[in-house]
Amino acid sequence: MSTEEDRDYIAAYVERARAAQTQIANYTQEQIDDLCLSVGWEVYNDQNIAKLAELAVKATGMGNVPDKITKHKVKVMGVLKDLQTAKTVGLIERDEARGISKYAKPVGVVGALLPVTNPTATPASNGLGILKGRNAVIFAPHPRGAEASALAVEFMRRGLRRVGAPEDLVQMVVEPTVERTAELMSQVDLVVATGGGAMVKAAYSSGTPSYGVGPGNSVQIIAEDADVADAAAKIALSKAFDYATSCSSENSIIVQDAVYDHMMSELIEKQGCYLVNDSEREKLEAWMWRPNKKGVVGLNPQIVARSAETIAADGGIELPEGTRIILVEGRMPLEEDHFAEEKLCPVLTVYRYREFAEGVDILVRLTDNAGTGHSCGIHTHKPEYIRHLGETMRTSRIMVRQAQAPANGGNFFNGMPSTVTLGCGTWGGNVTTENIHWKHFINVTWVSEPITPQRPTDEDIWGEFWKRYTQ
Repeated sequence: MSTEEDRDYIAAYVERARAAQTQIANYTQEQIDDLCLSVGWEVYNDQNIAKLAELAVKATGMGNVPDKITKHKVKVMGVLKDLQTAKTVGLIERDEARGISKYAKPVGVVGALLPVTNPTATPASNGLGILKGRNAVIFAPHPRGAEASALAVEFMRRGLRRVGAPEDLVQMVVEPTVERTAELMSQVDLVVATGGGAMVKAAYSSGTPSYGVGPGNSVQIIAEDADVADAAAKIALSKAFDYATSCSSENSIIVQDAVYDHMMSELIEKQGCYLVNDSEREKLEAWMWRPNKKGVVGLNPQIVARSAETIAADGGIELPEGTRIILVEGRMPLEEDHFAEEKLCPVLTVYRYREFAEGVDILVRLTDNAGTGHSCGIHTHKPEYIRHLGETMRTSRIMVRQAQAPANGGNFFNGMPSTVTLGCGTWGGNVTTENIHWKHFINVTWVSEPITPQRPTDEDIWGEFWKRYTQ
């Protein structure tokens, strides 16, 4: 529970944020755009992101430097591409026919909670979308990632100084605690919670409007008509990237029987994967899921975002040199198998199916078991398969013939909004299914002017209906 000292500590941050926001209240769209470009450059240029990537890995022990550099380059540029044409100041839309004008206003001071798995790209990406709406942001880092997050914030404040904007538009809680993060959520105007389920639940319980994310458990179907080599390459790229720190990294694949052997061959012989045998599977499971201090079995923090070689060595398994991903054959009932869950490391579970309906059943059970509402994908060219998933899956995003980790949050090869924060809808306990981006950080005032009345007749509304039900 927060103390008076915690309340005063956070109140000082909020006071500075509100003062800074007041100074940019009359900024034009051009001024805001320049502000975002200046801040964006500081978390995009090669020299700075190399430092951020190195510190993130050093501080958290998660992921690897080259992939974190790539993540920064892609995410920040993707966000800036989306921001380039976005209107967030003054009149942003006019509909003459309906007499409606829409004006953008800031949401206020945003409290943004950061995950340990992504302590630098998350503030960079979310921060730009928040600033675009003339808002101020206060980041609450995970303690293990605080040093890396602080450097990202330092670079962002440097960008603000360049264009003469107040630095306190971007702040970070320097000494984070659970109590101070809770106090932050209660004092700001909007919360963005990017992290685990407990964090999101706390955000929704804070009494402050909040955007949260649901747990991931991305799954791909590999249909009989798939380009197997392409699918294997994309899945391996996604699963191995940054040692699977992304919640969008595939956790399972469901492979049609006719292409199963080909798929496994591609993964093992060309993509650096290794399939464990039964005894190795038992060792791996015993290491990956461990009891905590209360005796509750859960994912071992020591395997999260670690390399396949590290996980195997610590679990007493010998891998061929150069192995990037550990493959595990799924077992039924999957609801009783730990390997059906989200794993947050380069361990991929493989299932086999014969008929498409069987594959969909496995997909539904996997996502309902863990990760409902987050994402899934399919490698196929059959429109009926794609349409069936679109019509029936309780998921917020479905990627077709794409690598899930780089695709879900938007990339240059698809039209998804760029973000690191993925809403999962009511299925995942969230308020939206959308990718959280700039449009979620503005309030919109609707101005309605009178138009010529357009009242329909009873016949306009019920005519066709009564024809169908009175014959």
